[in-house]
Amino acid sequence: MNTDFVLDPRLLADSHAVATLELCDLRLHGDSSFPWLILIPRIVGARDLIDLDPSQQGRLYEEIDRCSRVLVQAFSPHKLNVAALGNVVEQLHVHVIARFRDDPAWPAPVWGRVSVAYAADAREARIAQLQELLGR
Repeated sequence: MNTDFVLDPRLLADSHAVATLELCDLRLHGDSSFPWLILIPRIVGARDLIDLDPSQQGRLYEEIDRCSRVLVQAFSPHKLNVAALGNVVEQLHVHVIARFRDDPAWPAPVWGRVSVAYAADAREARIAQLQELLGR
């Protein structure tokens, strides 16, 4: 991984640090309506999954799997949404979102709706919960 990696300012503004994994920075999305994680591979210039070499792709999948299992353990969602879109923020990042039949967007996508920010104490408690489940 390159020490020249810089997190896109929009991802930085919309999310909060949870952990540094082997390949990815793991962040909590700022919308408290959903348990929503974002994994950002620390690979300079990566925009799409094919920009990662096979070893990095495998590591990314393992980290997605680990984060998905943490969300299931913590929240017992009805469904997990996993997506790497990148139409607005081109830097490669993967969303892992726990979805519930009674969540504010169900069954529609989470994008394009009003975001509800975490209260500072709730955000810190959520991050601590996730870190504990990750073994951090």
